[in-house]
Amino acid sequence: MQCLELLAPARDKEIGIAAIDCGADAVYIAGPDFGARKAAGNGFEDIAELCDYAHRFGVRIFVTYNTLWQDGEEEQAHAQMLLAQQAGADAFIIREPRIASWDDITVPLHASTQCAIRDVERARLFESLGCERIILERELSLAQVREICSAVNCEVEFFVHGALCTGYSGECRLSEFLDGRSADRGECIQACRSLYDLVDGEGRVLLRNKAVLSLKDYKLKARLEELADAGVSSFKIEGRLKNASYVKNVVRDYSLALDALVAKYPERYRRASFGEVTGGFVPDTDKTFNRGYTELFLDGKRGRWSSMDAPKSMGEAVGTVQRIRRQPGRTMSFSIKPLRRDLTLRNGDGFAFATADGVTGFRGDVCEGMQVSCKDVPDLREGTALYRNINTAFEKTLEAQACRREIPVRLSVRIHGKYVLEIRAVSQDGREVLSPFHTDVETAENRERAEAMLREQLSKRSGVYRFSVEELTVETAGGRLPLLSAATINGMRRLVAEDLDSLPVIASARACSVSGGPFRSGARTLSGPPEALAGRADELMRSKYCVRYELGLCPKYQGGRPPQELFLLNNGRRLALHFDCAACEMTVTPA
Repeated sequence: MQCLELLAPARDKEIGIAAIDCGADAVYIAGPDFGARKAAGNGFEDIAELCDYAHRFGVRIFVTYNTLWQDGEEEQAHAQMLLAQQAGADAFIIREPRIASWDDITVPLHASTQCAIRDVERARLFESLGCERIILERELSLAQVREICSAVNCEVEFFVHGALCTGYSGECRLSEFLDGRSADRGECIQACRSLYDLVDGEGRVLLRNKAVLSLKDYKLKARLEELADAGVSSFKIEGRLKNASYVKNVVRDYSLALDALVAKYPERYRRASFGEVTGGFVPDTDKTFNRGYTELFLDGKRGRWSSMDAPKSMGEAVGTVQRIRRQPGRTMSFSIKPLRRDLTLRNGDGFAFATADGVTGFRGDVCEGMQVSCKDVPDLREGTALYRNINTAFEKTLEAQACRREIPVRLSVRIHGKYVLEIRAVSQDGREVLSPFHTDVETAENRERAEAMLREQLSKRSGVYRFSVEELTVETAGGRLPLLSAATINGMRRLVAEDLDSLPVIASARACSVSGGPFRSGARTLSGPPEALAGRADELMRSKYCVRYELGLCPKYQGGRPPQELFLLNNGRRLALHFDCAACEMTVTPA
């Protein structure tokens, strides 16, 4: 049976715990340094606490060490990894191949998406280094994913939701070229979200002040079954810089989708962790941060992937602006022609619309029906398409209706001898305890009432456990049931929960399988020099995304006749665009 893992991002311990409560099977988080997101570092004490919480549900914690090192940093990185390992990390997401040769690093190694794995040869290279998992490039087709999965024996992880880098992962040097801050060091300035002028070789401006390189966000919720069938075992959500509400909303949405897939094929799939999520909210990924959505190249076809008009979060489309009235004192009011009848606005909702300079956002101070009053927004015009990027009612729901993760426990209760009540508890992951209790009390006169009391109180929650009485039998000849108070029975239940807590999670319950077999531990021997892992040094960016196609100028698929030369201009900096039509790729170089 193949396990399906939902892998969630965590900027910090609290967000990691929230992701687990919403249904994540694994969480990836950074230590203090070397984590490809310099603004998302965490201390080892927090990582240890997150691991302790996660392991109660068989959830695994992956710590990121996926930057390139500078001279003299190897020893520091090694020391940090040992501390993360001691804190309980279940795997390391790595980029530096030297890590594979360290014998004292004993947890599994996962080859980061920064390793630019997008073909069989590169996948096998990292498998040969001993990586038990490879994380694929996002700009792949389903056919390419299937081919790679079939060619390796290790786990395969694939992104299914979140922001998209324009260039191939691990091979983008645009940030470093423009600002001196390297994406390879976790300092990316997100130059692909910046505004550029697009000009031809004659200096004619084709586009002005557009985020020409910005892509929409990835969303593959509808494609999980196809990816699982192709051999993907881990479905990854991007977002280690996102806030808690974003992570909770997206994780819950995809967790429900994976649950549905498991329910559809119960003999083929199961979730990689255990526990069941109760309560909470109805997720809606349109209501949290997004730039619009795309499935990118998954079908092996080009589409309109650009978010050049909206490189920031636009949120959900709500309608068009009507009847603007501007008042003295720099305030204004307007009405909205809604796109749907059930639209409800709340005071404090955030709105956004596209302008010539990108995206303009503002808050609706007072929202009554479809009438909005706020501070004056000079660029807002009648007829403008309006989006809501902050839904205050939904945010409050996320905060107030927290998900709860519980481990189902089956109880069998037997009463035998004169005074012994025995409770056998088996948790969902297979831990089992037998707890005897001496009940030197009177016999209940009303057997049915006593049994109902016993069943009701034992079936309540204790900590992370949700109990259910599967069997209640009386083995004495007289059918004696002790007369126990509700407080006494509750105390018994809590003691059973403590007994379960004292047992380690059963390893087999946390072990997943790929292609019907167990995850293979690699040999961890270098098959080639580290130089073989370097990208193309002469390019700032290489991408499946193509500006010419977005503008309808593609000579290969659209019959376009584009200018021979195209350049991007930003603050006096000039970048040249090149088009490899045979490979169907675009590159960016210094002009």
